[in-house]
Amino acid sequence: MTDYILQAEGLTKQFSGFTAVSNVSLALERGSIHALIGPNGAGKTTCFNLLTKFLKPTAGEIRLNGRDITGLSSDAVARLGMVRSFQISAVFPQLTVLENVRLAVQRRRGGSFDFWRSKALLRELEPRALELIEAVGLDDVADVTAATLSYGRKRALELATTLALDPEIMLLDEPMAGMGHEDVGRITDLIRTAAQGRTVLLVEHNLSVVANLCDRITVLMRGEILAEGDYATVSKDPRVIEAYIGGAGHA
Repeated sequence: MTDYILQAEGLTKQFSGFTAVSNVSLALERGSIHALIGPNGAGKTTCFNLLTKFLKPTAGEIRLNGRDITGLSSDAVARLGMVRSFQISAVFPQLTVLENVRLAVQRRRGGSFDFWRSKALLRELEPRALELIEAVGLDDVADVTAATLSYGRKRALELATTLALDPEIMLLDEPMAGMGHEDVGRITDLIRTAAQGRTVLLVEHNLSVVANLCDRITVLMRGEILAEGDYATVSKDPRVIEAYIGGAGHA
């Protein structure tokens, strides 16, 4: 029997009579990397916002580890182990990489963001923070302020602060957006590493980005599921090819 960590059934979202998401059902297998993709206007961002509780569905149900979380807030589901990266990460541009990650570790352990915490306490948090910084390849800039980092390295820092919260499931909103080829490869590798022992759902619009990363892909089109399966299956689906490139022969 398949072990699903996050399930949605019949998700629908209407805005003033316009249906942005219509009767979408998803099931994320525990320990998998699952992509939610689609061309512009497909409804993937709305669907993602529903799953992460930034929007309330017009209809449908969402369950996390079998528990109905449809009526819970985004903060409440974060405390249950489902964290949306790049939106709620505690990244402060005026602080160093180490200070940013240390604050996230502090949050995970139930501490506040008080900046007057004793040096002794901060030293206790430092080993875990440095471990996370090394994991995302930022150990050479641990004492550099976040504002001076390149775009790709800022994304890596955001991933480190998310990992500091020790989520059971991470939801990533277009983590590759705005990146050059080199940064895309680096962040892809980081996500693959971060996914070990976790479940990941990411929103992406580019099939090639998820081809070698994701176990399963759900394609949305006009607010509905167009196709679902592994990359080999989805990329050969004539409907997906048509949706992405107008039938030019490959996706």
